[in-house]
Amino acid sequence: MSSVIATTRFSVLDRSRVRAGHDGPQALRDTVALAREAERLGYHRFWVSEHHSVPGVAGSAPAVLAAAVASATATIRVGTGGVMLPNHQPLVVAEQFGVLESLFPGRIDMGLGRSVGFTDGIRRALGRGKEDAEGLAVPAFVLATGKGARIAAEAGLPLVIANVRGEDAMLRAIDDYRAAFRPSARSERPYVVVSGTVAIADSTPEARRILLPEAWSTAYSRTRGEFPPLTPAEDVPTSTMTDRERALFEEALRGQVYGTEEEVADALEKVIGHSGADEFLVTTSTYDRTALLGSYRRLARLAGLDAASGSEDHGRPAPRG
Repeated sequence: MSSVIATTRFSVLDRSRVRAGHDGPQALRDTVALAREAERLGYHRFWVSEHHSVPGVAGSAPAVLAAAVASATATIRVGTGGVMLPNHQPLVVAEQFGVLESLFPGRIDMGLGRSVGFTDGIRRALGRGKEDAEGLAVPAFVLATGKGARIAAEAGLPLVIANVRGEDAMLRAIDDYRAAFRPSARSERPYVVVSGTVAIADSTPEARRILLPEAWSTAYSRTRGEFPPLTPAEDVPTSTMTDRERALFEEALRGQVYGTEEEVADALEKVIGHSGADEFLVTTSTYDRTALLGSYRRLARLAGLDAASGSEDHGRPAPRG
């Protein structure tokens, strides 16, 4: 294990993806079960997400789901990645997380983002429009794709970022964040969490196979306007895609970290080394839960995690190394 990986925290974000042949309640139960396993393996924190009326995603109330996860675990930090603040009254969110912190002291994280509803109909039902995605109250973590990195820096807060616009853009945003960072009561120094998909298996093709259901669901959503449940990898129609679907499918696979343990270790060392990340938030979703759990177990072994790590107080950023 490299020293870069050994000094990096590893965490899990689960989106509560619905699988074909299973319902939303099962997806939520799967999330809670995964949280228990993540805690057993020694992952640092476990986050849930927010999506409204998306057929393939069950998690519409992250504070409620976070409470269920915290109740089912004992040491792992629990939070959101994230609550989308334009959809809520900030005071209500603050009160919800205040209650969570009171019930599970020292274990709760509050990550906030700026996305609004998936469709115009959902935005109207939430009473919010795209223009509401501009403001952001002070959260514990800022989930950013662009301007959010500057917001995190000016507020002196940890930054959570993915390479959705390419690694170069992500690295520029991280550099800007560090350069503009203002120490605050919450964080004395910059703290960077890089998020991304990781899949590990016995072979590279097997690891890539783990990623196919989510990649196809993403391509489908961008061509047909709805996010379908995840299907088995063998049902992904790789031979019958339109040119646009294939381009979006390949784009969804691009930049993902997958392969054998050795290949993934090399890839993670590069990503973490280039970004100087303090933490890596794994966001993998797939149909095959056995393969998913196996991947997380392999990653825990690769990263040298242990069950005791979950009990450390890592709620506030600490210096690397």
